[in-house]
Amino acid sequence: MMVKLRRIILALAGVAALASAEMAQAGVAVPAGNRNAEQPAIPGASVRRTAALKSSFDRKYEKVRDLLASDRQLIAKIKKTAATYGIAPIHMVGALVGEHTYNVDAYDRLQSYYVKAASYTGNSFRFSYANESISDFLARPQFAGCRQSDSYSLWTCREGIWDKSFRGRAVDGTSFPDNRFSAVFFQPFFAGQTFGLGQINPLTALMLSDLVVRRSGYERLDEKDAAGVYRAIMDPDRSLAYMAAIIRRSIDDYNDIAGVDISTNPGITATLYNIGNPRERARRLAAQRAAGRQAWPEENYYGWLINDRLPELMKLL
Repeated sequence: MMVKLRRIILALAGVAALASAEMAQAGVAVPAGNRNAEQPAIPGASVRRTAALKSSFDRKYEKVRDLLASDRQLIAKIKKTAATYGIAPIHMVGALVGEHTYNVDAYDRLQSYYVKAASYTGNSFRFSYANESISDFLARPQFAGCRQSDSYSLWTCREGIWDKSFRGRAVDGTSFPDNRFSAVFFQPFFAGQTFGLGQINPLTALMLSDLVVRRSGYERLDEKDAAGVYRAIMDPDRSLAYMAAIIRRSIDDYNDIAGVDISTNPGITATLYNIGNPRERARRLAAQRAAGRQAWPEENYYGWLINDRLPELMKLL
């Protein structure tokens, strides 16, 4: 036990060193490691998906770990992208490992992702629900107050209106499902699907589009061009940029809203990568801390694995 603890401490020291590349953070640093002694429960959907593949979480973890260990080109791209977004590369490694351990099965090599991305070129489809396109839906008067200039605030506002005014309701003769905005309007193949190396949701990509434009120089995404959004998240190079943007946004939200620095705890950033909505979660944490509670963000099953295997994952870098 003491040997393992020493290894974790050494690994966390490595994280702190890598974090020197990150933007200065004013918040109080989250304690290192996991808050939970045991791994939180893994959702049944992930268990069933893995069983259907006749695999196990350990085998899937080992597969993605070995892919990263053998693909120095991918590791170099991760490091370069992380530097562009001012984050430590272990955060990106953690997100990749978590996604390919619990949500999908990793391809054997990076080139397979490029081939898969190319297959989307020329496809014609749109973001819509019940034959109403997303652009027509957003023209409804309920969204008139969403006038923010940056994509993150704009789409966060729109998602909030969806939850408040449409989710699970009948509006103007249309019944809308009691489901997430992203699942209803932004997944034309089937609900719950994410794509590419980073397993990114199309709505998340739209939210982070402006940040990716500023940092990486890729073109701004447009909800009217569904194929363009999918090409962006399927292409491994751009997918890495969106991964880094998601992590950067989570770190900034927790710092700016809750006064908490999560930049040296890869298990927390991996958790947020998995569950999303960092702004609202940071607000809840801020309210708890304002009420006098010594509250910290906690890792879920996905982030718990990353902190637990941190010494091994740090060696990949």
